[in-house]
Amino acid sequence: MKLSQYAQKLGINYKTAWKWFKAGKIKGYQMDTGTIIVTEMEESPLPPKVVVYVRVSSNENRPNLDTQADRLVSYCAAKGWQVSQIVKEIGSGINDNRQKLLKLLGDKTVTIIVVEHKDRLTRFGFNYIETLLVLQGRKIEVVNLADNGKEDLLSDLVSIIYSFCARLYGLRRAKGQTEKITATLKKENNGCD
Repeated sequence: MKLSQYAQKLGINYKTAWKWFKAGKIKGYQMDTGTIIVTEMEESPLPPKVVVYVRVSSNENRPNLDTQADRLVSYCAAKGWQVSQIVKEIGSGINDNRQKLLKLLGDKTVTIIVVEHKDRLTRFGFNYIETLLVLQGRKIEVVNLADNGKEDLLSDLVSIIYSFCARLYGLRRAKGQTEKITATLKKENNGCD
């Protein structure tokens, strides 16, 4: 594996990994092209950092956050994992701007994210998120692959329709503004000739 990949897997800066390689702390060799290949295939000595992520779509479902979290912490204990953090969030599954989730996904020290259902993480694009995390040496553990969120699904459907309507009206407004700017520019250019 390349030194850059090794550094990313450990969550360290490339320069730090390079210094470790030069000091002999990392086993490997340097190719004629300058690329450093790491030959030690040991997993990181650090234990996995496990985070439980729970979400409900509205405030009226807030009590479900605690029961979701309790079930997932029990699941992790049964697997022998120590939970380092529980992230609770209220928001639609189609909202791609949930701050707590974005912060969690951006934290490369988190190696395992545990969710009860796929839709607790996101309604759309789960496979994209999962693939990107795997490339970083991280994973999502989905406890229950069955889908039981009928109420949340209805709420998310309404949110989708609302979102599309807002975008449509926003596009119409933008089109009108562009036409006004174009007309103004045409008038200015005609007056200068």
